[in-house]
Amino acid sequence: MFLTISTTGSPERPATDLGFLLHKHPDKTQAFSTSYGKAHVLYPEASAERCTAALLLEVDAVALVRRGKGKGRGGAPDAALAQYVNDRPYAASSLLAVALSSVFSSAMKGTCHARPELPARPLPLRIEVPALPARGGAGLVRALFEPLGWTVAAEPVALDPEFPEWGDSRYVSLVLEGEQRLADALRHLYVLLPVLDDAKHYWVASDEVDKLLRAGEGWLPDHPEQKLITSRYLSRRWSLTRQAMERLELVRLAETDDSAVEEIDNAVDEQADTEEKPVPLAVRRRDAIVAALKAADAARVLDLGCGQGQLVQELLKDPRFTEIVGVDVSMRALTIASRRLKLDRMGERQADRVKLFQGSLAYTDKRLKGYDAAVLSEVVEHLDLPRLPALEYAVFGSARPRTVLVTTPNVEYNVRWESLPAGHVRHGDHRFEWTRAEFRDWAGAVAARHGYGVEFVPVGPDDPEVGPPTQMAVFTAATETAASTATTRNAKGEKAA
Repeated sequence: MFLTISTTGSPERPATDLGFLLHKHPDKTQAFSTSYGKAHVLYPEASAERCTAALLLEVDAVALVRRGKGKGRGGAPDAALAQYVNDRPYAASSLLAVALSSVFSSAMKGTCHARPELPARPLPLRIEVPALPARGGAGLVRALFEPLGWTVAAEPVALDPEFPEWGDSRYVSLVLEGEQRLADALRHLYVLLPVLDDAKHYWVASDEVDKLLRAGEGWLPDHPEQKLITSRYLSRRWSLTRQAMERLELVRLAETDDSAVEEIDNAVDEQADTEEKPVPLAVRRRDAIVAALKAADAARVLDLGCGQGQLVQELLKDPRFTEIVGVDVSMRALTIASRRLKLDRMGERQADRVKLFQGSLAYTDKRLKGYDAAVLSEVVEHLDLPRLPALEYAVFGSARPRTVLVTTPNVEYNVRWESLPAGHVRHGDHRFEWTRAEFRDWAGAVAARHGYGVEFVPVGPDDPEVGPPTQMAVFTAATETAASTATTRNAKGEKAA
């Protein structure tokens, strides 16, 4: 991945002033480590008449894959291969934009302590990017850069020069020329390189809005392609795009009114918190589990796959739960749970109510027998599908509590998570995520095999199209179901009599 910045000069204003602006000496070759490889800065030419600085970014494709977690498992072989064989090491993208901001951070901010007068001076610049992905073609490249004062040459790169009939690729060879301040030129590149690639190598969070507005200061509010730039830069996350557009409109209004943005955007008292905060899904899930345990009249409860002990801690608050056992295969998680519960400082009566021990849910364990209820909260999706029958028998066949609660993500709801890329699961360790129909099929088959009845409860907002974010199955042993039915019938008979 390669980019050059050139300028011309004279004996009075030597082109080598570029070295002061970039904070990189023309006589040295420098290297900088990045999260995905190494960036090199060198000067192919450096004289009073002409100076060129080059940024060469070596991308480690393996490191890029290893750090890009959260895509789940079980992808197609072609997709798995594409993680390693792609254009990321060669074509300008958000990787190069991040390297620009890291290596030339002072230049992008417009600071130069050695020559403070230089950053404000426009320079005759020539910027070359040999391979630039351009989703939208050369026409879009011109539409983005020409309103900023650049003369643009964007030549499409042939798929294969030996076979011209194959046509052009989606890449262009870009040359920008114009009188620009170096800080402005770098900020143009920082924003527009990933916009043209229409992809980012990192998770787009709310702080990206601030990055965009900082880099777009002075040019983005009036750019004719403002909406496209904003949407693509923020990976088409509509909530972030809307937020950015609203703030850009405030900037435009402030400039029109010759006022500060703060003077216009003064309708909210920052000291008063009047906005209701949404209840986290984890809290709703625990509340639903506790409510189901109370409805089942459970006193002795197993938390299977208890993790760091959040549910155990919640159950300890209610004295109706007389014995609470947390089981997890991870000793590290159990250690954290012990600290969370403050077991070493807990009173004797309270300590008698709780136990933590290590165990695998893939094996039968006589310690799990005889309990009123067992909870598998966000556990099944962490197991490979071939291992589910072993868990099923260990819980429903061997331990056989009266009530079993199973919660798991509803994959259909994932489209409502703005921060979750399409096709990704919610956590990097999830082996699968079920639709509502798939979960019902599995739970129904388990109930039939082991003599349980099963009901389904939505957890979180129940979207009319895609359902709730979490789905919960409440299994009740058949004897309990029969007794409950008989009680209901007797009550109805007595009432009729």
